[in-house]
Amino acid sequence: MTTIHDVIIVGSGPAGWTAAIYTARAGLKPIVLGGTLEPGGALMTTTEVENFPGWPEGIAGPELMEKMQAQAERFGAEMRYEDAVELKLDGEIKTVVTESDTYQAKTVILALGSEYRKLGAPGEAEMSGKGVSYCATCDGFFFRGKEIAVIGGGDSAVTEALFLARFGSTVHVIHRRDELRASKVMADRLLEVDNIKMHWNSVVESVNGDQMLQSLTLRDTVTGETRDLPVNGMFVSIGHVPRTAVLGGQLELDDAGYIEVDSPSAKTSVPGVFACGDVVDSTYQQAITSAGSGAVAALDAEAYLMELEAKAAAN
Repeated sequence: MTTIHDVIIVGSGPAGWTAAIYTARAGLKPIVLGGTLEPGGALMTTTEVENFPGWPEGIAGPELMEKMQAQAERFGAEMRYEDAVELKLDGEIKTVVTESDTYQAKTVILALGSEYRKLGAPGEAEMSGKGVSYCATCDGFFFRGKEIAVIGGGDSAVTEALFLARFGSTVHVIHRRDELRASKVMADRLLEVDNIKMHWNSVVESVNGDQMLQSLTLRDTVTGETRDLPVNGMFVSIGHVPRTAVLGGQLELDDAGYIEVDSPSAKTSVPGVFACGDVVDSTYQQAITSAGSGAVAALDAEAYLMELEAKAAAN
């Protein structure tokens, strides 16, 4: 006979583990499907987290995730290293299918996360964590006094460049067009900073280095000419891709593909299904904001289960 769980949490980043802590403390015995390849989410590739409250000396991303997991398991959460490959969200009982098992639950909390959009340039993957980063607020401090490149031309890229200008000797903004896509106020602010240098009509052909990043090969999109730019750090800021393919169109998404929730709640378009973390947040994408939304999702799921119990008792 199939066990009907109270809560299944899909995802094991800061949002997923916070939701697990809250639901486990409420006695709901959540099952956490943390995945097989990258349990712990994006923080598993972050060497040092210095902006998460409570860690004045900083903490390694994987260690922070381990502590969140231990805290959730202390209260009764159960981790399964499985990937959800199919979701059936209609009806009062939801079904989550993995490659090895099928789970059913009254509520599902989706903490699917998002992934940084990659350039796809040769050498990018090899230099990830060795000078290549996708989060300025996470890693900018480590490039104090160094040559830094920012790839992109939207508001997020401009924001990252302005932040990195506090640390880097020079911040090279590399943009494939001859004008920024960012808002005028942000673009004007960027162009006023002395240690920011623009590289217009330029794309990254290759990311070069041995043990650490040493240079970028840039190609001029107008002339086709290539040149090498010596840098110690490269921050890619060309957007995120929410991990929503597994939903199969069952939930309402916004124009950018993120799950829509009835803010400030974590309620999705399907009753009993809640979403939190980067998969609902196209703006901040921070561990602490993800954790906060995980708490919201857990509290909403708990309230939903109490409503189900009240209805069952009334009948």
